[in-house]
Amino acid sequence: MGFKAFIGKLYANIAQKHINNIRKNALTLQDKTFRYLVSEAANTVFGEDHGFNDIHNYNDFKKRVPIRDYEGLRTYIDRIIKGEDNIMWPGIPAYLAKTSGTTSGIKYIPISKQSMPEHINAARNALLNYAYETGNTDALDGKMIFLQGSPELYETRGIPTGRLSGIVAHHVPSYLQSNRLPSYPTNCIEDWEEKVEAIVGETINQDMRLISGIPPWCQMYFDRLSARAGGKKIKDIFPNFKLFVYGGVNYEPYRARIEESIGFPIDSIETYPASEGFIAFQDSQKDKSLLLLVDSGIFYEFIPVDEFFNENPTRLCLRQIELNKNYVLILNTNAGLWGYNIGDTVKFVSKNPYKIVVTGRVKHYISAFGEHVIGEEVEQSLMQVANEEGAGISEFTVAPQVNPEVGQLPYHEWFIEFSNPPKDIKVFAEKVDKVLQEKNIYYADLIRGNILQPLIVKELRKNAFVDYMRSEGKLGGQNKVPRLSNDRVIADKLSDFVIK
Repeated sequence: MGFKAFIGKLYANIAQKHINNIRKNALTLQDKTFRYLVSEAANTVFGEDHGFNDIHNYNDFKKRVPIRDYEGLRTYIDRIIKGEDNIMWPGIPAYLAKTSGTTSGIKYIPISKQSMPEHINAARNALLNYAYETGNTDALDGKMIFLQGSPELYETRGIPTGRLSGIVAHHVPSYLQSNRLPSYPTNCIEDWEEKVEAIVGETINQDMRLISGIPPWCQMYFDRLSARAGGKKIKDIFPNFKLFVYGGVNYEPYRARIEESIGFPIDSIETYPASEGFIAFQDSQKDKSLLLLVDSGIFYEFIPVDEFFNENPTRLCLRQIELNKNYVLILNTNAGLWGYNIGDTVKFVSKNPYKIVVTGRVKHYISAFGEHVIGEEVEQSLMQVANEEGAGISEFTVAPQVNPEVGQLPYHEWFIEFSNPPKDIKVFAEKVDKVLQEKNIYYADLIRGNILQPLIVKELRKNAFVDYMRSEGKLGGQNKVPRLSNDRVIADKLSDFVIK
């Protein structure tokens, strides 16, 4: 065991005390966070506009602070961007995280000097928790890579601005800097394919032990590594590679192909970071659910998905949630986001401790006919049948076809790029449709009532999604293909990649 691995074990023991406090005292910590946030922001412009000095409990808060998305808070954020201080949180932000949105275009999410450490501490604790559980700290003695956006920042009225992954890159602890790849110049390459090739060149002869990133882009890195090494598995290129850390999308559709590329079922940690805050991480190799971080400067609220579009939906705090029910996640943060709809849906699978799974995006659903099919149902249906059929999935997306050919009923159109196609696409589609009907009674009713015909699978050629993302200027980085769309914007473009 090297020196860094030895020190890692000591830190893992310390971190475990903190993590156990999260597990055992979630409600107390959330109450404390609520009081802290309201008190700290009382004299900001937002706090004065919403009467924070008269908020004494959660019910008071709900009466005064409405649910908003980015557009709803934009007038406040625009004032921050113009250089005004004390707008949503005391002072000015330490950073602005630049993200892209489907309706708001470029978004600028404030990160305060209080919230920035929470991002770093959560990522660190996810790794230390793994080390404590497994006893494996060897990754600290080798090289590690974080596939991410450029760390280059620019200033917006004196506020450093860039993508979250680039901002975080400036806060990697000094004791890990010598382990970290790629080099700074390589990390700054904007063209994703050029960047991946450069990363392959820098890492292929290194002792890589930890690799982290969004699964589809990690898969591209693995493919390029294997090609450069004459078709070798990743385990033969990096014999000490033992831990894969990921986030951003559901891993299950990618798991089989990534593990096939690596050559064995590697240990993995799912994390749930966002520009708005670090929300959760997987705290056990025996359980895929995520521990909700209740003391990370975020007070959470939850709205039942089936009420979200109501005029006055139910708003719940953590002590009021129910298990196995889908909620829209709402954040109130120590960077000054209030009643903020992050756009994700989650489901609690445990209250002791409070653990979640991410089930989709509130905007990523199909309800062209009132079926309200969500991401979790689609992903689980597909992966269940793919596993039964021995099919491999590279990527997929689903959209409604409301204007079918004459004589046909409307249907859900599934665009799938297979790494290993099923023997019979039609039989495969029938099985997926059957499972989806079992998971969504509204969809089943529409099929039985001859409003919809069963879903149709369109097989896409190899690298279709990579080529599509390249054509949209969204290849790599933090960009992801939506699993579901309620329109045909993506579907119509993917039709050019269908295998005839």
